[in-house]
Amino acid sequence: MKKPLLQIALDQTDLSSALDAAEKIAPHVDVLEAGTILCFAEGVRAVSELRSRYPGHIILADLKAADAGAVLAELVFSRGATWMTLICSAPLATMQAALDTAKKYSGDVQVELYGDWTFEHAQSWLAMGITQAIYHRGRDAQAAGKGWDRDDIERVEKLSRMGMDVSVTGGLTPEDLRRFRGIPVKCFIAGRSLYDCPDPAKAAGEFKTVIDSEWT
Repeated sequence: MKKPLLQIALDQTDLSSALDAAEKIAPHVDVLEAGTILCFAEGVRAVSELRSRYPGHIILADLKAADAGAVLAELVFSRGATWMTLICSAPLATMQAALDTAKKYSGDVQVELYGDWTFEHAQSWLAMGITQAIYHRGRDAQAAGKGWDRDDIERVEKLSRMGMDVSVTGGLTPEDLRRFRGIPVKCFIAGRSLYDCPDPAKAAGEFKTVIDSEWT
């Protein structure tokens, strides 16, 4: 079982702040995400800047695309994105168009699991060649006090057994990672807990320590 990657979600509202955060944390993570908020605020130049500064990193454009799959994919992959996200409610045609464009650039797409989705939906995504999904506990759910529970773990595990490479996000702490022991998680995604702390390197190290101890 491969060790999960560690991903930082850069969700600042201006590019300068995002790049400052990336500079502090990039040496300690595997994936740099131009988050949805950052992409809304600054557009695809956020992807271009991250790629130019960090040529060795996986760069994710978290667009949560719902339409215009080929156009949006062309915008981000031509600027150096490695992965791009699609919202789970997007039409299959949109997903297929984005995937086809991603493959043209040797990239890939991920489906963000929000709201109402089913395992039958996941099977249809797998059938078209989409193998990455993001299990997401949104910031509104976090604010409402919803923690990680057994149902979350079982759903991630089932997706993995189906053949999905599942990334996990939503207010994760290093101790939360242990709940996913035995599941081949693709990435663990953190944001403010990494870049909004006094010592980002130490915070990332705490995540990596758990990953190294639980996934061998």
